[in-house]
Amino acid sequence: MKEVVLDTETTGISVRDGHRIVEIGCIELENLVPTKKTFHCYLNPETKVSEKALEVHGYTDDFLSKQIKFIEIADKFLDFINGKRLVIHNAEFDLSHLNNELNLIGKSKIKNEVVDTLALARDKFPGSPINLDALCKRYSIDNTKRTKHTALIDCDLLSKVYINLLDQKEPRLDFKNSENSVQDKSDKNILYFKKVITPSEDELKKHKEYLNNNLKKNYFN
Repeated sequence: MKEVVLDTETTGISVRDGHRIVEIGCIELENLVPTKKTFHCYLNPETKVSEKALEVHGYTDDFLSKQIKFIEIADKFLDFINGKRLVIHNAEFDLSHLNNELNLIGKSKIKNEVVDTLALARDKFPGSPINLDALCKRYSIDNTKRTKHTALIDCDLLSKVYINLLDQKEPRLDFKNSENSVQDKSDKNILYFKKVITPSEDELKKHKEYLNNNLKKNYFN
């Protein structure tokens, strides 16, 4: 299954207070490898940015007032994530805002399978800081470009954190036709595949001769 690492920036914390999305960023992965397909847009939230949100992402009301509205990119966004697992850090936050935007234009909620990397990190490092910056530091991921919270930069960093949280130091090789699949214990729905090399008859014969010779030497010495 393809995955989409997703992040949003907003005018504030809660949709109950009327806050809206100002930026969406998505990076597509296939077998944990970026496919170079991305989705990104700034949005006119039609409401004021809170002071705390402005400190986080730096997008001013003047800048955002010149951007497109969510209704203009909704279908393109839904097409991009269609049928793909979503990878989100603190998924409850992003999904609440995305589903609110969809509800405002009369569309159904997102029903994709979701991996919350915040929950993965909490299980793996109980009691330790698990925000994105802390996880980048833990895994020695360069986050010096993250002077502000911006969706695409955060997606790029999260994709690298995600691989480490799954204990996948290298991208997976997908041998889909192999019967030798092994399930990753960190996520029951995520499979990785190892190639098994079967020895030839000649190699088996030489191995047997080697064992017999060594058994004789050990017996007589």
